[in-house]
Amino acid sequence: MFRVNENFAKLPGSYLFATIAKKVAEYKEAHPESEIIRLGIGDVTQPIAPAIIEAMHKAVDEMGRAETFRGYAPEQGYDFLREVIAKNDFQARGCDISADEIFVSDGAKCDSGNIQELFSADSVIAVCDPVYPVYVDSNVMAGRSGQYNAESGRFDRIVYMPCREENGFLPELPKERADIIYLCFPNNPTGEAIGKEELQKWVDYANEHGSVIIYDAAYEAYISEDGIPHSIYECEGAKTCAIELRSFSKKAGFTGVRLGFSVIPKELKCGDASLNAMWFRRQGSKYNGTPYIVQRAGEAVYSPEGSRQVSEQIARYMKNAGTILNGLKGLGYTAYGGVNSPYIWLKTPAGMKSWDFFDFLLDKANVVGTPGAGFGPSGEGYFRLTAFGTYENSLKALDRIARI
Repeated sequence: MFRVNENFAKLPGSYLFATIAKKVAEYKEAHPESEIIRLGIGDVTQPIAPAIIEAMHKAVDEMGRAETFRGYAPEQGYDFLREVIAKNDFQARGCDISADEIFVSDGAKCDSGNIQELFSADSVIAVCDPVYPVYVDSNVMAGRSGQYNAESGRFDRIVYMPCREENGFLPELPKERADIIYLCFPNNPTGEAIGKEELQKWVDYANEHGSVIIYDAAYEAYISEDGIPHSIYECEGAKTCAIELRSFSKKAGFTGVRLGFSVIPKELKCGDASLNAMWFRRQGSKYNGTPYIVQRAGEAVYSPEGSRQVSEQIARYMKNAGTILNGLKGLGYTAYGGVNSPYIWLKTPAGMKSWDFFDFLLDKANVVGTPGAGFGPSGEGYFRLTAFGTYENSLKALDRIARI
């Protein structure tokens, strides 16, 4: 008789956003007349920029001619995309990252889940709390988590680094052993960013303790303040302790196109084992490469016209973020984020549980957000709203919230 991976049974409930989708569908079925404003899942709503669409059309035409047809893409990505990424995202910011340290993929979520394959089964992971669920779930599936404690909402072998209001939603350096440390800045879900001086402390800690930082920079394009690093490689010594994950989903609206990349420096080693070489081997075995058409679209993001158009789209989302943040504060809510990220992290009113507030907001205002408890125990009492809707819906949602 075959056996299944019993670690799946340790996962509590269903995936957070699947649960939300189910609850919204049930509400909609019971109230078909309702007009629901969705500010929950971080999905973009603006169409892909014209310069990018033009590049995609050109690439499609190339695929229709024998002399320009492309088959399997290189596992690491085409040179034309990796080189423009290295130049614009890293070298332009003083980061010594080369094209052969960049691995193109179909998105940061997949890389977040797959990157743990590089590490031993007994590795101890540390995560911010609240946290993007994929970091935890993928390690639970791999058998690193230990047992789930329903009372505390934690797994007994995972190191949790609480990010609370009193510490500015920044984690503290772990006192326990941590082999792999997941950091996400600007943060999902709290929307808060980390300064370069604080991030340097994490790099120094990782090098001193022999840890690896998995740095999720999916929202770096939304940074607006000075002194906030766009890449962990802006910190001295990061190339010997950090892997960085990037996404085109929020930067350029590629949630439905799928494109991202990971950066694994050649200096990042465990003894004689190069993580760069290991990931290259892993991708060769398990990944057939991101489609040519999609990679040409990614290249167009860095063109003068593409860059301008993408920046304009980000500015529209950040206008929404500022509107929601200031509007909530004006209504008496305590709210954070919305300055360097498209997420607003608000305190639920009157100590209401976050899932109770979800139901309350859906029923009374027909507005959907994300309960903070779904991101971990330290998210209880908080609620996440996104700025990825339209400006009109952002105003409408605020008006509805003001009326309840």
